[in-house]
Amino acid sequence: MVIKSMIMKKRRVVITGMGVISPIGNDVNKFWNNLVNGVCGVTKIESFDSSKINVHLAGEVKDFDPKECGLSKIQQRKCDRFSQFAIAASKQAMLMAGDIDMDPARLGVYIGSGIGGIHTFVKHTKDLIENGPKWISPNFISTMISNMASGNVAIDNNAQGPSLPIVTACATGTHSIGEAFHAIKDGYADAIIAGGSEAAVTELAIAGFANSKALSTYDDPAMGSIPFDKRRKGFVLAEGSGIVVLEEYEHAKSRGAEMYAEIVGYGNTCDAYHFTAPRPDGSCAARSMKQALNDSGFVPGKDLVHINAHGTGTPLNDTSETAAIKLAMGEEEARKAIICSTKSMTGHMLGAAGGVEVIAAALALKYGIVPPTIGLEEPDPDCDLDYTPNKARKANITIALSSSLGFGGHNACVALRKI
Repeated sequence: MVIKSMIMKKRRVVITGMGVISPIGNDVNKFWNNLVNGVCGVTKIESFDSSKINVHLAGEVKDFDPKECGLSKIQQRKCDRFSQFAIAASKQAMLMAGDIDMDPARLGVYIGSGIGGIHTFVKHTKDLIENGPKWISPNFISTMISNMASGNVAIDNNAQGPSLPIVTACATGTHSIGEAFHAIKDGYADAIIAGGSEAAVTELAIAGFANSKALSTYDDPAMGSIPFDKRRKGFVLAEGSGIVVLEEYEHAKSRGAEMYAEIVGYGNTCDAYHFTAPRPDGSCAARSMKQALNDSGFVPGKDLVHINAHGTGTPLNDTSETAAIKLAMGEEEARKAIICSTKSMTGHMLGAAGGVEVIAAALALKYGIVPPTIGLEEPDPDCDLDYTPNKARKANITIALSSSLGFGGHNACVALRKI
């Protein structure tokens, strides 16, 4: 018997839909307009009394009404806030994508969450302590577990294809999009709803991050999230969801879909160094960036690169990420790159950050505008690259990288090209 082998041609993957719930807007247009105008979404905490903690700022989602976002009564009643954000952002993304009209077995969902249903966890823990186990809802587990954003979105869209809810802390959204890109490219699906969702602005979570010395202790919202500035004290915890519809290029083209950017590369590495601190020399994060750049067909001297940096505003992250960019691109090309941290405006949405930032990178490519890093008034000498301080900039960028670095040493980077 002669066995014939055939190597499948790698398929192209494009973004045809986007959806955002964020501290600076609950739809893509408002989010983007606020980004390019440098609007700060960091405010004094309103959802609980923070007087017993030394952290008083957060990036809270404002004016979110699940009913107005199209959620059913069951979804409003039985879904944790992080799942509601994911459902709402996914509805936006699917509406933007238009009539995909495909076999449900070829439509997947890759939506992760770094923390999951902590609002549900806190509520039921209080009920247990105050009233006993009989008061714990039978829906407690199915509402709390972090895979349920993905599960609920799959149910909402009858998506019966591959489903992979990823949990890699702050790199979750980027890993989700990167792995979805590979799944479509390798032929396991024709479209995947991908990204991240998070709703961890609770007293418990903020106390935990605050006691680990990760959060900014400034009281002035304008000073809260100031990546790459020598005055930075930490990140600002935020919430929201960023979801994209990834689709195989020929399928999107055949139905006349608008394409916002092409996903052309993905890198995935681990520092294997410390449970919260990044590897100081940035070498492993650099490899994830370099993997994505190599996949993209990056040509030094020809391509102009924009990087939506992880840029948290913690002392360790910003210096090690600067080192990583230099290692990945080389000193000369790194100094040409136009970098920004949109976390200066949104705060850090943990597992949702990567999804939101890939959307920001795609829109930067589409419109030729790099959003600013606001609050960057006193640059750290160790952070000596071009971070687009305080004002958006027009630029003919050809490649955009979105990089995320998570607790546990998880590094992810997605590369996009202009369509």
